Amino acid sequence: MNSPNLIILYVKDPATSAGFYRSLLGREPVAEAPNFVAFALDGGFTLGLWRLSKVTPQPSATGSRAEIAFMVPGENGVSTLYEDWRKRQLPIAQDLTDMDFGPTFVVLDPDGHRLRVCEPDK
Repeated sequence: MNSPNLIILYVKDPATSAGFYRSLLGREPVAEAPNFVAFALDGGFTLGLWRLSKVTPQPSATGSRAEIAFMVPGENGVSTLYEDWRKRQLPIAQDLTDMDFGPTFVVLDPDGHRLRVCEPDK
């Protein structure tokens, strides 16, 4: 069976986005080109950052209709990361709050992509 292993975000400037994700992920890209940057993620996934003006075919819609979620294990793991990202002055779209699935918050990357932090399912 085929399994997805690449997440691609369309970005205005891959170099700017790469700097953001380099700091956020604490790792270097595995591929860098003027129009595309890729980061290897744990679990066999890759995060690609593709210059929007070079995407073919061009996307038919804009806006935030999806999220990338970071599941952080451990007691107070979500709140600890919230404080770290808040101190880094990342744009917070949703402050730390409790929802049906537990504590969570959302920050935005330079292109407005939503990055949610929450606890793993138990």
